[in-house]
Amino acid sequence: MRNILLLLLVSFTLFTYSQQRDIELTDIWASGTFYPKTIGGFVNMNDGKSYCVQEQNADEYDVINQYDYISGKLVKEIVSAADVFRGKKIGFTSYTFNADQSIILLYYNSTSIYRNSSRGDFVVIDLIGNIQLGNGEQVRYPTMNPAGDMVAYVKGNNLYTLNLTEGKTKQITKDGEYNTIINGAVDWVYEEEFAMSRGFEWNADGTQLAFYRFDESAVKQWQMTTYGKLYPDYYKFKYPKAGEANSIVDVYIADAAKGKCHKLELGSENDQYLPRIKWTKDPNVLSVQRLNRLQNKWELLMVTGTAVELAIEEKNKYYVEITDEVYFLPDGMHMIVSSESSGYKHLYFHKVNGPQIYQITKGDWEVTSVLGIDDANETIYFTSTEVESTERHIYSIDFQGKNKKRLTKETGWHTAQFSKDFSLVLHSFTTATSPHVYTIKNNVWETQRVVEDNQAFVERNAAFKQGEVVFDKLTVNGTELNYWIIKPVGFVDTIKYPVLMHVYGGPGSQTVKNSFGYSNHFWHQMLANKHNIIIVSVDNRGTGAKGEEFKKMTYKQLGKYETEDQIGAAKELAKLSYVDGERIGIWGWSYGGYMSSLALAKGNDVFKMAIAVAPVSNWRFYDNIYTERYMALPKDNAEGYDNNSPINFVKDIKGKYLIIHGTGDDNVHFQNSVMMVDELIKNNIPFDSEYYPNKNHGIYGGYTRLHLYTKMTNFILENL
Repeated sequence: MRNILLLLLVSFTLFTYSQQRDIELTDIWASGTFYPKTIGGFVNMNDGKSYCVQEQNADEYDVINQYDYISGKLVKEIVSAADVFRGKKIGFTSYTFNADQSIILLYYNSTSIYRNSSRGDFVVIDLIGNIQLGNGEQVRYPTMNPAGDMVAYVKGNNLYTLNLTEGKTKQITKDGEYNTIINGAVDWVYEEEFAMSRGFEWNADGTQLAFYRFDESAVKQWQMTTYGKLYPDYYKFKYPKAGEANSIVDVYIADAAKGKCHKLELGSENDQYLPRIKWTKDPNVLSVQRLNRLQNKWELLMVTGTAVELAIEEKNKYYVEITDEVYFLPDGMHMIVSSESSGYKHLYFHKVNGPQIYQITKGDWEVTSVLGIDDANETIYFTSTEVESTERHIYSIDFQGKNKKRLTKETGWHTAQFSKDFSLVLHSFTTATSPHVYTIKNNVWETQRVVEDNQAFVERNAAFKQGEVVFDKLTVNGTELNYWIIKPVGFVDTIKYPVLMHVYGGPGSQTVKNSFGYSNHFWHQMLANKHNIIIVSVDNRGTGAKGEEFKKMTYKQLGKYETEDQIGAAKELAKLSYVDGERIGIWGWSYGGYMSSLALAKGNDVFKMAIAVAPVSNWRFYDNIYTERYMALPKDNAEGYDNNSPINFVKDIKGKYLIIHGTGDDNVHFQNSVMMVDELIKNNIPFDSEYYPNKNHGIYGGYTRLHLYTKMTNFILENL
């Protein structure tokens, strides 16, 4: 009788939502139902009153349009693909202006190389309408100098300049060679782990180029098989794994007009990293960031001509994160720099050629990004975790560290782009369940205009059954951890539900954040509301936004505390009256796939199933910059590498295991899954697997994601 009453209660609750339908996989991965509008190619104009965006006109040609901030009216069409390409529908990949915004460079026909790199064509147009085509060959990183009279680019691993006034090309370097010497770009591991690709920078007056030269000769080569032909092709590139040799990296400065170069003398030690070069406001002074191999000593160097001076040095018992927050002030004497030296990431006021003067922001919270620096009013705009680590709010503060103001109030995730004179701002706000709302605000944070409210998306979204995303905290292993939970619509606390945990868990990351979740969010909603599975995500120790000690405690033993926390969280969830402790699963991608694999083995009494997509199975297989940052060198920390690599714990797996990988993954190599499967077979451990031919780490293209998520959904339903 009790079961009948429960079924009646559930049926009545579901009747309430009868006007809504279940989310289907095709809604997420085939029809584009859950893609909200975003604003692409946003660029502030120098007048401080208008901005440009990239969009399509009524005839579906790409255009760059200029709009008035306050009224939203079209000021003018800057350029149209219909005019540039004489009626051909060629799309722009990106566009950039020169310093006075009289000239625009369009990048198009681009194809990706790795995560941040591509090659394509370019065209330069002045606003009078004169067109200067590129050299007719696909190149990398075409970039105008501030004056707009020269373009630098990389072709064939050499650096070139194109004089737009004379129409002449100059080859700056001549020794570039694939898999041997790179000029003006960076190698695979710098691009992936230092989030960079273009390896050159124009100085302030556009007369000099600072550029990298990578000598990859000693780096071991990785080979990927690409299928599709009668005889497969082999793609070869240099990939330094943990403990292996790196490229020898030098920085050169070239006279852009004459092409003459000189090498900077940045020390005799080659086994080091130079992850950032940036010109100061002085066209003759270049800053260079330098890290030692273990990444626990960071230096900011100032280079004038051939003279090199140390401006800042920071050492850490764990590791030092490189920073993009190095801002040179117009006085030429001072800079603002971020650092974790206080235990939390904050901003500091420095002399360019001397010591730190004072700390600008302070507290047990982190500055997560600098949105802009208003030099005229000596004000910094930034986002931080001060309200809550799962949220981002916008603040302003003066250069002296006083008059800090919180500008955003709504619970969720805020970011902004300020006009040139900081009088106006494009504000973006989102939550876990609501897409971006873009508004124009003034400098006292009053809304002037709604640019895009995504109302059409909200109306489409309302047609589907979706549960609330609830954020909370869970105490595990004596530590308070953030988590979110999605319960099925019509949830009844007297019924026991299975639980699927979603994990990433890597250093400095966050899955538990109150920002729009895109496709995975709607897949989780589908699992919850169509299939009555509770979905949970927990940010374990080692993740970000909660200070240096919380993040860096996993040093030299990646996977240990993270896995303990995921297992501990699952045990806490199992204590809830409405959770079936015999049906708890876990899934993740990349570091999350590593975590789900390790959790299934080490938590074999807790997890019934796990899905690992593109997992690291052995830290010895992964690249050296990432792995050594958190694990040190294999020869000095063999135990740390081996004690937390899933491949060494295969024999402990008891639950159902699905491992998935793309064969063309240049990042986490297919080798990881092949060797994991080999070990599973050796130990006679049953498993399921799926591989995607020629697909990279993202495993996408055509119906690939639909196929992938169908496979994962069926596996979950069969085993949970």
